[in-house]
Formats: sequence, C-alpha cells, structure tokens
Amino acid sequence: MATIHIVRLHAQGLPQARKIALAWAQELEAEYRMECQYQKGKARDALQFRGTGVSGTLHVTAKQFELGAELGLLLGVFKGKIEAAIVNKLDAQLALAVRTASSGSV
Repeated sequence: MATIHIVRLHAQGLPQARKIALAWAQELEAEYRMECQYQKGKARDALQFRGTGVSGTLHVTAKQFELGAELGLLLGVFKGKIEAAIVNKLDAQLALAVRTASSGSV
C-alpha cells in the first residue's frame, strides 16, 4: 500500500476551513463516487473518505489541513499523480478563499 500525507497551513479560521473541506467532500462524492462522513468538532473536524482503492482522513483545524490516505495496490502506482492533484486542488481552494476574503465577499 502507498501512503499520502499532506499538511497545509492556512489563516482561514475553522468556519472557512470547514466550508473548504465540505466543498471538497462534495466533489469527492460527485466526481469520484467516494463515501464521505464529516464530523464537526470544537477545535478539529474530521472528514473520513473511502472509495475503490483509497481511504483516508482529512483533519481540519483553524490553522491547518492534514490529509492522510492509503492507496490500494492499483492506485499506488499512481501515487505521485494523485498526490499532486490533491495538493493542486487544496492549494487552489485556499487561494480562492484568500482572494474572496480580501475582496470582502465572504
């Protein structure tokens, strides 16, 4: 099995980070037919996701996202591409949140 571990710091606060994580969960469900369960916590949320050949958790706090995922044998071959796609998507979501906040649209 291949493992993916990604940490991204942010300054969005938990409410905005939660919105980003929930939007990502909706995308996983719609585009990749993954099952997602979101658990809100006082200081940390957890998004559990599972699909064919992959399972993991995205921990969401006021200051960081931390993703850990296990890829099955077949998807493990594509670990680099999968990890890059996740990083690009998360970075794009964070950049959009920063632009939206600085324009006063939040």
